[in-house]
Amino acid sequence: MVAVRAVDIPGAAHLVLADRGVVRHLDPAEAMFAAMLTVWDRQQASRLLAASTRKQRADSVGRFARFVGSYPWQWTPADVEEWTAELRGGRAHSTIRGYQNDVALFCSFITDARYGWADRCEQELGTHPVQVFHEWNTARHTSDHEARPEVRPFTRSELQEFFDFADEQVDQARRLNRKGWLAAFRDATLFKVAYAWGLRRREVAMLDVTDFTRNAAAPQFGRYGMCNVRYGKAVKGSPPRRRNVLTTMGWAVDVLTEYVEDIRGFYAPGKRTALWPTERGGRISVASINIRFAEYRSAAGLPPELHPHCLRHSYVTHLIEDGFDPFFVQQQVGHAWGSTTALYTGVSSDFKNTMLRRALGPALGKESHG
Repeated sequence: MVAVRAVDIPGAAHLVLADRGVVRHLDPAEAMFAAMLTVWDRQQASRLLAASTRKQRADSVGRFARFVGSYPWQWTPADVEEWTAELRGGRAHSTIRGYQNDVALFCSFITDARYGWADRCEQELGTHPVQVFHEWNTARHTSDHEARPEVRPFTRSELQEFFDFADEQVDQARRLNRKGWLAAFRDATLFKVAYAWGLRRREVAMLDVTDFTRNAAAPQFGRYGMCNVRYGKAVKGSPPRRRNVLTTMGWAVDVLTEYVEDIRGFYAPGKRTALWPTERGGRISVASINIRFAEYRSAAGLPPELHPHCLRHSYVTHLIEDGFDPFFVQQQVGHAWGSTTALYTGVSSDFKNTMLRRALGPALGKESHG
């Protein structure tokens, strides 16, 4: 067996810890743990991982350490099992798996011989860390899509009720000469755009006017033939993913055109390009979208399980029902796997029966002539 020694790479123990003969810490165990976390952050930064990802992982490690009340070189698989049992109270499967993965990555880092942490712990503390997260004591990744099962698309009638209610708020505010009509118009348009282009909340919130461009294959949509999504859902640690969404719903082009040309100017955006500006000159937030949606949903008497992401589910479902190719829909919403798009789809009973009659029609016709 060839021995692996620590090398001069980001995160190596000998690059950040002074020799024991030079510096003696009053609390060597605490100093060792703090140094591990510090250089783990540097090692992740050298891989260009986002600061938010690094912080989330460090928080998970701190959460686990506080729960077990010991240092990494004292952790055991039993600690993992007890922690997981504690986490199961109300947390989603994917959340628990995410916490476990974060701490498992940290354990892999401090047990990697190239970084020298195990040897340093042995020298300083008389013991060394081991990997305590294993296949048999961690949550399995059972599906590419682990959303809660109650998430579903709007039915077409529910969607129409929601949009009609949003439009009524604009009309009512205008009749009563209320100040809020402008924000009501903006938000009603935002919800329709989120549905008509299948966008997530952050994706629609971060849109600029310049994100819509022409599509030579669909000149009838003018400058709104394509939506360039710049803030798509990222792979953990990576920058936002971009995608181009082709316009499929002509009515939405009319809605957006009216808002941009006749309404958005009342916000006096100047040179700012945000599609959904606020009265204070900023950009609408995801929290504001959630609050307005919940307000309209409740007032319209729609089921409480509906939330803004259901508009995206509805987009997928309705395109499939309208005969669009499933792979085209997958590309539109930016899913890496068709199975994820399939899980977003909740076609109606009428659609299923229509497909059944279409499939069985030739056979039934042949039998009737027999």
